[in-house]
Amino acid sequence: MAENVVVIGAGAYGAAVAASLARRGARVVIVEAGAPAGGTSGATFAWINASSKQSHPYHAFGVAAMDAHRRLAAETPAGDWYHESGNLQWETADDEHEVLRRKVATVVAYGYEVRWLSRAEALKLEPDVDPAALPADEIAYFPREGWVEPARLVGHLLSRAVSRGAELVTDDPVVSLRIAAGLVRAVGLASGRSISAGAVVNCAGPRAGAIAGLAGLDLPMRNTHGVLVHTSPVTVSVSRVIHAPDVHLRPDGGGRLLLHTQAIDGAVRISGNGEMSADGSAVETILEASRVLYPGIRAATVEKVRIGERPIPGDGLPVLGRAAELPNFHFAVSHSGVTLSVHAGDLVAAEVTGEDRGDELAAFRFERFHPAGAR
Repeated sequence: MAENVVVIGAGAYGAAVAASLARRGARVVIVEAGAPAGGTSGATFAWINASSKQSHPYHAFGVAAMDAHRRLAAETPAGDWYHESGNLQWETADDEHEVLRRKVATVVAYGYEVRWLSRAEALKLEPDVDPAALPADEIAYFPREGWVEPARLVGHLLSRAVSRGAELVTDDPVVSLRIAAGLVRAVGLASGRSISAGAVVNCAGPRAGAIAGLAGLDLPMRNTHGVLVHTSPVTVSVSRVIHAPDVHLRPDGGGRLLLHTQAIDGAVRISGNGEMSADGSAVETILEASRVLYPGIRAATVEKVRIGERPIPGDGLPVLGRAAELPNFHFAVSHSGVTLSVHAGDLVAAEVTGEDRGDELAAFRFERFHPAGAR
């Protein structure tokens, strides 16, 4: 492939697409508006799973994505960014418990590995949890799920790409696309640089809709904010992803914990100059919920609060692969991007280089938003 493939974005998707393209012999230029993994990929809970994906095509895609993470980590001597430690989830309210039961029943029917644990069984896995915080039974355990350290994953993938000749451009946003004869011909940057393009892959995360707009394509997005709370180092054993009713948490390296809830996502405040912050009382609430769950972390404090913008296409499903009306313009955009990135990035890269991945990407095409005859 003589011409550049320009990958817009150096988060999890951009890094995965670029690494796969470079492995296939493409000449790659990765363009990032800020720093690699400095946007959504650096502010994500990074829970690797398929249990949250309930439709069968999406669930199956998630299972394949989990397998791709395992393979990548297994083939990499320093691939210890991947932690397949399992996920525990339980609910105490009757309506939420019924939702969890339905979720478990659905993925069991798909052949996904999950089992119900008693309180005593769960405490063998997480002995520092307060027993009073656990129900007597019906604690869902997903043993093949886990989490990754996203910045290290992105760094590894970008290193792979660069070692095979890819160019990484940072702190230089894309501001224009030049289109001629039904194809993207060049990518214009804020610095004034113009990069000739044989193909473009839109991995711009929250800006994916805006980048599509530069190509004359309407990609509906319903982005949301996500708030993550990083604790100081704690003297308790937390080995797994934990989804408790009042707090979600996982290890975060160096003895720290990463905390999240959907409620805190709604506590983002945006100032008049556009700066984002999380309401202090909401941060304290989530920290207190973690202390109730793990009494040994009473002395924990908040070291950092990170706010990211989650890229969510209009119907919640990924948007992957080429655009039919602009066939050298490709998408790699979704929520759950860290889970899907390695697998989806490889499929998109394969299509960019001429392989037929129609069956695997059929459910996630851009054209579903604009069916023929509906315009």
